[in-house]
Amino acid sequence: MSNEWQYKLLKGLSALTCKMSYRTILRIGATLGPLYSLVGKKQKKRGIYNVMKGMNVSEAEAAQILEELFKNLGRSALEILYMPNLTKEFIAEHIEMYGLEYLDKALAEQRGVVILTAHVGNWEWMGAALAACGYPSTTIVKKQPNAQVTRLLNEYREMVGLEVFARGGSEMIRAVKAMKQKKLLGFLADQDGYIQGLPVEFLGQDSSAVTGPATFAQKFKAPVVPVFTHRKADGIGHVVEILPPLYYEDTGHEAEDIYRLTEATVRVTEDFIRQHPTEWLWFQHRWNTKLHEIVDIDEKLKVRDAVHAKE
Repeated sequence: MSNEWQYKLLKGLSALTCKMSYRTILRIGATLGPLYSLVGKKQKKRGIYNVMKGMNVSEAEAAQILEELFKNLGRSALEILYMPNLTKEFIAEHIEMYGLEYLDKALAEQRGVVILTAHVGNWEWMGAALAACGYPSTTIVKKQPNAQVTRLLNEYREMVGLEVFARGGSEMIRAVKAMKQKKLLGFLADQDGYIQGLPVEFLGQDSSAVTGPATFAQKFKAPVVPVFTHRKADGIGHVVEILPPLYYEDTGHEAEDIYRLTEATVRVTEDFIRQHPTEWLWFQHRWNTKLHEIVDIDEKLKVRDAVHAKE
């Protein structure tokens, strides 16, 4: 049976949302967001545990961070439905951009740019802001469990000027082509690297880190520019922070060089998350893969030890 009705429902909700003022949808989102924690009890419990580990705080403090996170997620959900209203004028009024000089300098190298980002703040609006500023922006995305949600998200991403590549298959060929065309290629690199990842501690716990940004940086000799976003202090609008680029350094030891850059991407990501703990998805399955499950883990641990010994 077709799920077309789900898509039409989402479009209808989006149309209704777009008739409201921006401040109104933020209030509604902040009210609805915490209700999810009532049904997502497993996620909340997992999130509290991860906050305690990652932020080194008490259970009560972690619970408060999760409460604020759910409010922000509610705001972001309504903002995604609001995306048809994202004109260049609206973006200029509500999204502040800092560090554009780093991005301009990286693009001037003419090798393409790997954008390192994470599920922190409203990353969908961040991509829209980059595209609105005229940057040739592409992104590798993970399909949502619900195909109709994926359909709507990709429709809205393309609406605001983003070129979207799904993970795997021919889409990765298109991602390679985007780099050859000297575009921005965005990676949401804060997810579990699964069995192919590298053993890099993340927010106080052993984890498998994704190697995509480092691999593309190596292949194209391209800079990796960290770009993250968070809400303004009053909650109305966003701040996009572009940080100094990271580079793949070829020392002749490829495994060590890939590890070193991957670890650098993890460190800059977790630093930003710790600065804005109420805006990252603490309950995601970031630490699902255990070290012993990683392919060739013994060799990878030797590489890690070798990198750390040289620091």
